[in-house]
Amino acid sequence: MTLHSHTITQGRDRAPARSMLKAIGFTDEDLKKPIIGVANTWIETMPCNYNLRELAKHVKTGIREAGGTPMEFNTVAISDGVTMGTEGMKASLVSRDLIADSIELVGRGHMFDGIVALVACDKTIPGAAMALLRLNVPGVVLYGGSILPGHYNGRDLTVQDVFEAVGANAAGRITSEELLAIENAACPGAGACGGQFTANTMATVMEMIGLSPMNTAAVPQVDKRKEAIAARCGQVVMDAVRADRKPRDIVTRKAFENAIAAVAATGGSTNAVLHLLAIAHEAGVDLSIDDFQAISARTPLFVDLRPAGRYVAADVDKAGGWAVVAKRLTEGGYAHRDAVTVTGRSFGEEAADARETAGQEVIHPLAKPIKATGGLAILRGNLAPEGCVIKTTGIENKTRRGPARVFGREEDAMAAVTGGKIKPGDIVVVRYEGPKGGPGMREMLGVTSAIVGAGLADHTGLVTDGRFSGATRGFMVGHVAPEAAAGGPIAAVQEGDSILLDIENRSIQLEISDEEMQSRLKAWKPPAPKYRSGVFDKYVRLVGSAARGAVTT
Repeated sequence: MTLHSHTITQGRDRAPARSMLKAIGFTDEDLKKPIIGVANTWIETMPCNYNLRELAKHVKTGIREAGGTPMEFNTVAISDGVTMGTEGMKASLVSRDLIADSIELVGRGHMFDGIVALVACDKTIPGAAMALLRLNVPGVVLYGGSILPGHYNGRDLTVQDVFEAVGANAAGRITSEELLAIENAACPGAGACGGQFTANTMATVMEMIGLSPMNTAAVPQVDKRKEAIAARCGQVVMDAVRADRKPRDIVTRKAFENAIAAVAATGGSTNAVLHLLAIAHEAGVDLSIDDFQAISARTPLFVDLRPAGRYVAADVDKAGGWAVVAKRLTEGGYAHRDAVTVTGRSFGEEAADARETAGQEVIHPLAKPIKATGGLAILRGNLAPEGCVIKTTGIENKTRRGPARVFGREEDAMAAVTGGKIKPGDIVVVRYEGPKGGPGMREMLGVTSAIVGAGLADHTGLVTDGRFSGATRGFMVGHVAPEAAAGGPIAAVQEGDSILLDIENRSIQLEISDEEMQSRLKAWKPPAPKYRSGVFDKYVRLVGSAARGAVTT
């Protein structure tokens, strides 16, 4: 093998480097082997990534047993659930690109021969994938795993239930004591949020796109089986190094189509649109927002998961894992069998090994899907010329028309919902929350859950240039592009304007004349920057449209 790391570790002139590495325990024999970076997103600010420090030990064991030398390093992570509804949430999407940048920098600086990236909370997963594609050295993404469900009054709980309970309490539908009981029960230990929310959606994507070995993501974080899975990932990366199997060999157009089909089939998070567009940008693959519409329209929804379904992510593991979903997709002709994966086997070969649990009800047979089409829709119209996205799972009435209730930031919309000022039929508009306008394109789970908790989900809609947690459900339209801060039409909406949202016709219309729209936009003036220094200021100057993944390169 020709090893990148030998540039740093071998030869007379590298004696100073070897001397420093020997100071922390590496030997001459260690430094002759392939050096594998173990990129860890462990952090003590959330349950999602909490066990990754221990998991990394088993990854390193697998690397050593397969003939490599591991070197662990850390990067950042921001908890969406903890920061939700606050100024801190603005850091979340920004962290995705910082994670990619930091893994790329350490990888380039130390010239690793391969990388295993340990991920969990939402942005760590696409951030790691983006970095691997930039570096294009053999790499594996290892998902830490879902949290187990909490339990209250005989039902499974996720953090989604806590957010919705806040709205229910504000509306007087549950007591403060019941809210506290749900809060105390919902999150029983380590692991990422427990529905097919963004973390589990992107973990599914990593298996389907081929960067994670099949049957690694569904196992919950606290399950002892995760240790053997971690060790296996160390061995898989070593096999990939020996075969010179690189991320850009794996993450092809076919791989993206497999991943999108899985998002559609599982009712996955709208954030998958944003992140897959960003990953495609790094892979050099031509992918557009309209591809999600085309693939979702031809792929049935057949996995019954929260936020709109009955089951939690840990139930997928009990049903046989994501390989069962992969097998359904190949059997139905919804996925490409010949796409290559990080193991060197094809997607079809990996799917064929699926072991489905007899009698399971989480993953429906193709003959009895939940819906004939997938869980995502892309809408376009005079309010979103570049497009926007809605999760369609659990929505029966496919249209909403009503007066706009306009808010310039999430906090004001939240106060209106919890203060009883939003009425049935209203269309809540939250703008200046896009990539530039937020900055950072905050998720709106607090607002959307408050709407659901207040009993308004069947009678109102929400439109924003921000985005949603994967736990969001209801008639919620996000990623409106161009965003308000860039002078997009959402900046022209006035209180009381009629808005029509039509999923069947994939349309989003502000019901004013073209002339009135142009007049309003001509009179529009950009708002003053919210930050004039630091990382947010830098991000505003670099970030692009959500319709193209909100990338900073």
